[in-house]
Amino acid sequence: MTKTVNHWIGGKPVERAAGASGSYGQVTDPATGAVTTQVAYASVEEVDAAVAAAREAYATWGQSSLAQRTTVLFKFRALLDANRDAIAELITAEHGKVHSDALGEVARGLEIVDLACGISVQLKGELSTQVASRVDVASIRQPLGVVAGITPFNFPAMVPMWMFPLAIACGNTFVLKPSEKDPSASMKIAELLSEAGLPDGVFNVVHGDKVAVDRLLEHPDVAAVSFVGSTPIARHIHTTASAHGKRVQALGGAKNHMLVLPDADLDAAADAAVSAAYGSAGERCMAISAVVAVGAIGDELVTKIRERAEKIKIGPGTDPASEMGPLITAAHRDKVASYVTGAAAQGCEVVLDGSAYTYEGAGYEDGHWIGLSLLDKVPTSADAYRDEIFGPVLCVLRVESYEEGLALINASPFGNGTAIFTRDGGAARRFQLEVEAGMVGVNVPIPVPVGYHSFGGWKDSLFGDHHIYGNDGTHFYTRGKVVTTRWPDPSDAPAGVDLGFPRNH
Repeated sequence: MTKTVNHWIGGKPVERAAGASGSYGQVTDPATGAVTTQVAYASVEEVDAAVAAAREAYATWGQSSLAQRTTVLFKFRALLDANRDAIAELITAEHGKVHSDALGEVARGLEIVDLACGISVQLKGELSTQVASRVDVASIRQPLGVVAGITPFNFPAMVPMWMFPLAIACGNTFVLKPSEKDPSASMKIAELLSEAGLPDGVFNVVHGDKVAVDRLLEHPDVAAVSFVGSTPIARHIHTTASAHGKRVQALGGAKNHMLVLPDADLDAAADAAVSAAYGSAGERCMAISAVVAVGAIGDELVTKIRERAEKIKIGPGTDPASEMGPLITAAHRDKVASYVTGAAAQGCEVVLDGSAYTYEGAGYEDGHWIGLSLLDKVPTSADAYRDEIFGPVLCVLRVESYEEGLALINASPFGNGTAIFTRDGGAARRFQLEVEAGMVGVNVPIPVPVGYHSFGGWKDSLFGDHHIYGNDGTHFYTRGKVVTTRWPDPSDAPAGVDLGFPRNH
């Protein structure tokens, strides 16, 4: 029996009235392929209702004290911590990632909640006194109003938490449009926020497809839009929302490279490549999908990666022994597999082919299974290198020098994250200054910043001027105002008004 996931508007779940417009989508368990949930797809009217609830709540929440906002967030943080397993179970059931990965996702989201709990430091203004006689100038930051977040399927809890905690801590109200492929985590978060005492309408959730997205991008009462997803959609989000006068941060896709120099610890590099390429089944924008081997180390590095990859246990996310789960949908599984089956014809050497993998277990025959694939000597013209695959496929490219590897990486249209593996501090320093990417790891394969530094890429991996969370997040969800003040001296008070100041100076 399937459950129904409805919208969360005005502090409660809202069931669709009989005869109302709007459709439903299906959510499957990736491990079994079975339909487990139907999710309401918002109509324009339902999106408008959510924005109206947020606008009404903003009239009060936008004027609330910092102490009131952070009190709610501290309570939410405690509830989130206590419900880690429950949220992780929802993620595994609808996304398919193993339970440990899901728990890690919640933990990274908690980092931003922690940051939001201490938002008072980021919201401090500046004051200059006596810029002229009796004139002071102050800079302050104020909330925007109603803001929206549009988030992807691969991190259904973490990415929303990259957005709404800072947004509501700054005094905004929020409308979330999560992925329709795994909607339940966002509803659990909404319940916890309500339990923490968040006023009705401050946080709302609408599910759906392009209809819901485009209405949020066009709605005159939405002041800003945050997005994480693929580059084509990020470009559409940025173009459309900007045309409607909104502030936009739109994080797009990636093709993250790991440059391995001849002096690197190859065992450490191989361990990092396997975990970074195949963790969470490769369904993450910071996955390492291209290893660039410099010089004669290529053969040995590929051998070490293969030896490790062959030992990865693939199975249901609910099995504690599983290290990688299935992909989110059957259609995505088939698309990922096509890059492997077509690789040899495009000049790649197929070292591992996981495209035909099936999991042996009763009840899991129709799961969205795929194995680990490793492609060597990949030309830059191959589709497996050019496209963001978003699955467990690792490409290895060969170059003769650091300069050639750097040029190859910088030629990519993407610039999300990158890494270098070396024992040479000078080489690492050159790389971090010369590489064209927004996040750089030195002997760290997935350099996702901690919560108090901002996350974001360059080139086609980011549209808009602000990165997400950290100081950039606070600036994105507020706007600056400068106040210049001049007061007459008390000694200049009108006759008959005694303020207790002498009049002889």
